[in-house]
Amino acid sequence: MAGITNADFLNKVIPLGFDVATLGGYSLDAPTIEASKKIIERGRAEFDFPLDEIFTHIQNEVNSIKSVHSDVKVSANVRATTAQPIIDVGNIENLDIVEINCHCRQEEILAIGCGQEMLSRPDLSNFISQVVDNVKSQVSVKIRANVEGTDTLEIAKLIDDAGADYLHIDAMKKGVFEADWELLSEISNNVNIKVIGNNSVNSRENLEKMINTGVDGFSIARSVISGNLDFNITDF
Repeated sequence: MAGITNADFLNKVIPLGFDVATLGGYSLDAPTIEASKKIIERGRAEFDFPLDEIFTHIQNEVNSIKSVHSDVKVSANVRATTAQPIIDVGNIENLDIVEINCHCRQEEILAIGCGQEMLSRPDLSNFISQVVDNVKSQVSVKIRANVEGTDTLEIAKLIDDAGADYLHIDAMKKGVFEADWELLSEISNNVNIKVIGNNSVNSRENLEKMINTGVDGFSIARSVISGNLDFNITDF
C-alpha cells in the first residue's frame, strides 16, 4: 500500500511466511511524481521521491531486503506514463519482479492515464511487451477487476499474450464486500499466466475461498498492516 510497503516494513512481516515481498507503489516519471504530490497534499499517504533519487532509492530498498532475506523474491510495484522508466526499474540488480501498476484509482493518477486507466489504453499490449522484452527481471501486471467499461477476462488474456509472468488481480466487485471469487475462477481457468489473487484475504475462511478459485498465489496487505491476521500463512 502506498507509503507503507517499504523495506523496513517488509523485513518485519516476511517471517510470517511470505515468499514474495512487494515494494511500492512508486511513481517513476514527472507526471506520476507530480500526481503523487497532489495526493499527498490532500492528506493521503504516498511515497514521494524526486526523479533523480527514485531509482537509487528502489535499489537500496531491494538490497535492504535481500541482505536479510536472500531467499525471498523482491518485487517493485511501479507506475509511469511510458514504458522506459519501468524498464529501468526492471533492470535494477537483485530485483526479481517489476510490477506494472494498472490498479491505482486515485483521481490524480487516472487523470494522467495511469493506474486502472491503463486498462483502457489501446497500446496496453505493446506497453507490457516492451517491458517484458527489455528487462532482466520477471514482469507482473497488477489490475483492478470489474472496472467500468472493461472486460476483465479479456484484459487478463491480453496480459498473458503480452508475455508477462504474473497477473495480480484485485478482485473487487462494486457493492460487494468480498472478492469476486467467480471471476477469479474464470480467469484462472482461461489463462496460462500465473494468477495472484488479491482482496478479502482477511480470514481463514476467505483464504480457503481464494485458494479454491485455482489461483497460483495470493497477496495480503491490509490484514497484515492492521495486525488482524487470524491464520498462519505457512499452513496453506
